[in-house]
Amino acid sequence: MVSVVCLWLLGARNRKPWQGILLFGPPGTGKSYIAKAVATEADNSTFFSVSSSDLMSKWLGESEKLVKNLFALAREHKPSIIFIDEIDSLCSSRSDNESESARRIKTEFMVQMQGVGLNNDGILVLGATNIPWILDSAIRRRFEKRIYIPLPDIHARKEMFRIDVGKNVNNLTDQDYKMLAERTEGYSGYDISILVKDALMQPIRRVQSATHFKRVSGPSPKDKNVIIHDLLMPCSPGDPQAIAMSWLDVPSDKLAEPTLTMQDILRSLSSVKPTVNSADLDRLEQFKNDFGQDGQE
Repeated sequence: MVSVVCLWLLGARNRKPWQGILLFGPPGTGKSYIAKAVATEADNSTFFSVSSSDLMSKWLGESEKLVKNLFALAREHKPSIIFIDEIDSLCSSRSDNESESARRIKTEFMVQMQGVGLNNDGILVLGATNIPWILDSAIRRRFEKRIYIPLPDIHARKEMFRIDVGKNVNNLTDQDYKMLAERTEGYSGYDISILVKDALMQPIRRVQSATHFKRVSGPSPKDKNVIIHDLLMPCSPGDPQAIAMSWLDVPSDKLAEPTLTMQDILRSLSSVKPTVNSADLDRLEQFKNDFGQDGQE
């Protein structure tokens, strides 16, 4: 993607850059983030981010006007990037039972992307979709570069777990992260973020259900650089230092931050399932083989 943007920014003679790039892949793989990264890389360009719903109107002729005005604005502020999320909602295959309004929007979009007499030099159109096979063939042709954004591989999943856990108190080891990556094949980046979010609530639930606490040393909730020795954390009733109390009895500045454990994540893993099914992955793979290229190439 970076090389595509560089070529587009350079606009070198005899090296005409692509003016339409389609990002397709399973939901939750970061297609929108890639578009934003492109905008950041091309920091001297104007970035327009819209969804198909932004270009739809119930008033007759208004949707076509919105599409036309979007491209006109992009031409005024060259170099510019137009990012359209969920473009399949706007440009699905034409059929006999589609409305006249939908047909006109599609026609206007095609004209603006590659119409006779329109100068689109310096304009890059980025589209994103989870279901590229429903795109109209004429629209698909206008996206000269079609890039498949796949599910994260094992190395990416391992790093995603590290990033999502972040600075929360935990006792996870590198081997734990590796095991989690191995056990989450088929999960998208979004799925992993939901999994970790659920797991981070497990220590909170332990605090809420605890009937006994004990005193420990640790960083002060008010200042992490200060170590205090009278923090309270949940413990079993049989612990020699156990004090019978509920979390409501613990002062807010005396509660030790609960630790995220591997068992917490495994417990969440048993209930948080991937959102992408194998049938959709097969169709995306087939579309890549027929019309696109792998984003990892």
